[in-house]
Amino acid sequence: MAERYALVTGAGGGIGRASALALMQDGFVVALAGRRAEALEQTAGMSKGASLAVPTDVTDPASVDALFATLQQKWGRLDVLFNNAGGNSPATNFGDLTDEQWNSVVAVNLTGVFRVARGAFRMMRDQTPQGGRIINNGSISAHTPRPGAAPYTSTKHGVMGLTKTISLDGRKFNIACGQIDVGNAATEMTQRMTRGVPQANGTMAVEPTMDVKNVARSVALMASMPLDANVFALTVMATEMPFVGRG
Repeated sequence: MAERYALVTGAGGGIGRASALALMQDGFVVALAGRRAEALEQTAGMSKGASLAVPTDVTDPASVDALFATLQQKWGRLDVLFNNAGGNSPATNFGDLTDEQWNSVVAVNLTGVFRVARGAFRMMRDQTPQGGRIINNGSISAHTPRPGAAPYTSTKHGVMGLTKTISLDGRKFNIACGQIDVGNAATEMTQRMTRGVPQANGTMAVEPTMDVKNVARSVALMASMPLDANVFALTVMATEMPFVGRG
């Protein structure tokens, strides 16, 4: 069987690391992209699978261009992108948000996601055989917001729009696009859940979390589909988290 090549952004930890390891276990050769070279090397060292660490800042157009130039030179094709890099800002009431808080989240979660997806789309469109799969990391917040999270919520709703557009525009190039919406996976980013987070009714509550490996398995499932089938939308969440009925 021909080698399959995947790219994972935000691969230096959390969901990105777990998903990259799952893809390597499934036989993909995986490009590990992220800002911290040391963290990427740590991810690579956690698997016997083949990988390529490519330090990348998704907020820098030149850095993203260099990433895809490297993949083109090393591999000449790309089969799967897990477009995972993202960030957040502290919970802030809408009226108190600063331009800096807004711009910092949008730069990574929306513009960065667009930029990487565009690079992957072009590579998949122009390669032979043509096609590939793009998996965007959305969020529960692509559907229902948390209090004080306007930048994060807005960008994740934007990711949903990107997913729909890429799915539509990719049809004639054999490019499938889907979105995974994650709720309360246990990572560094969700450590605050164990201390209590604001609820819609004004209270603070500790929220249940789940093993991040559940997300990784879900990403691997989406990546394993033949290109004539697509998991367009998948939600994986801690069973008892307050999402259904939030607010």
